[in-house]
Amino acid sequence: MIASIRESKARLSEFVALANSGEEVVITVRGKPSAKLVPIQGSNDKRDKIAWGKEISARLAQQQPPAPGTSSQEIIDQLREERF
Repeated sequence: MIASIRESKARLSEFVALANSGEEVVITVRGKPSAKLVPIQGSNDKRDKIAWGKEISARLAQQQPPAPGTSSQEIIDQLREERF
């Protein structure tokens, strides 16, 4: 399927579903192909999803809860620092 950037903005959910089902979606900008939506390899594999869930659970278990009295802005600042 080929769609303009404008159409892809309006129908993104539909196009992602099409890509997940195996259809290639080409997005054009000013009539020229610019990007392509394709499914991620192995994204539908149940074992991959289970492994991902276990990894997330393990990471969450390692996190320490914020100290009592910590403001929400302090928590956000700490999370930003961890990302970089």
